[in-house]
Amino acid sequence: MKKLDNFINSLDVLKGADFERANENEIYRTGIIGQFSLTFELAWKALQAVLRLHGVAEAETGSPREILQLGYKCGFLNNSAVWLAMLKKRNASVHIYDEESIDELILLIRGSFIPAFDALAETLKNKLIAE
Repeated sequence: MKKLDNFINSLDVLKGADFERANENEIYRTGIIGQFSLTFELAWKALQAVLRLHGVAEAETGSPREILQLGYKCGFLNNSAVWLAMLKKRNASVHIYDEESIDELILLIRGSFIPAFDALAETLKNKLIAE
């Protein structure tokens, strides 16, 4: 499935980021945040597509928040708090200007968001096999 492939490819790029280099290089930090935003966008759209394949009528339309909540309700996501935090950070990332907020986001991407993306990728792959 193309949407899932795009999500996994974007996640692989994000996982390949040199987070140590991000400590010293502003443009690299900006790139990681941009890649996170792209990966998030592709993640919720892949989730929506697989929910649709599984006949979840409510997945036909919806905002990212609605699709994430539906994914949690249907057992596709296991930690709604992380995903809702991810949504909030993605929305705010366009307006982050201070170094402290950037540092916090980089730490969240590395420590919490990438593992959540990994878990979703595995779940979606397994759900496609089961379909």
